Amino acid sequence: MIRYGPFVPVCLSLEWSSRILIGMETRVRFLDGVRFEAEARGHTTLCDQPVENGGQDSGMTPPEFLLASLGTCAGYYALQYLKARGLSTVGLVVKVEAGKAAQPARMDHFRIVIDVPELVDARHREGVIRAAKNCLIHNTMLHAPSIELALADVEALKSA
Repeated sequence: MIRYGPFVPVCLSLEWSSRILIGMETRVRFLDGVRFEAEARGHTTLCDQPVENGGQDSGMTPPEFLLASLGTCAGYYALQYLKARGLSTVGLVVKVEAGKAAQPARMDHFRIVIDVPELVDARHREGVIRAAKNCLIHNTMLHAPSIELALADVEALKSA
């Protein structure tokens, strides 16, 4: 059996099934123990496991990154709605929760709560929700993407 770490390499091609994709890439590199470093556009972040899972608890876990990705994306769209209308952004906080499901193991039942303490107008509160629903991550999760899983060929590894 082949065992994969918390991040699985995903190969994106710019042409898949006659669809053109925007070339996005994140490179994930094993460091030590169960720690990985993720890099995109020159930015890096650590991914680790809690001590009880054999890690050092020096970074978020992959599921926490997924929640953070969803929350920051929804937050960005909420923020843009507020800013475009000159509304207060003071205290804007996004909380994302999810449960676990089995067979196969996965995250399920996501809940995003956007808190804008100074926003009392019902029309704008609904507008923030509508705006957040435009989040790329939210829509990706609602419409299951295709995922190609591949091992890098030996020649590509030699030149990397």
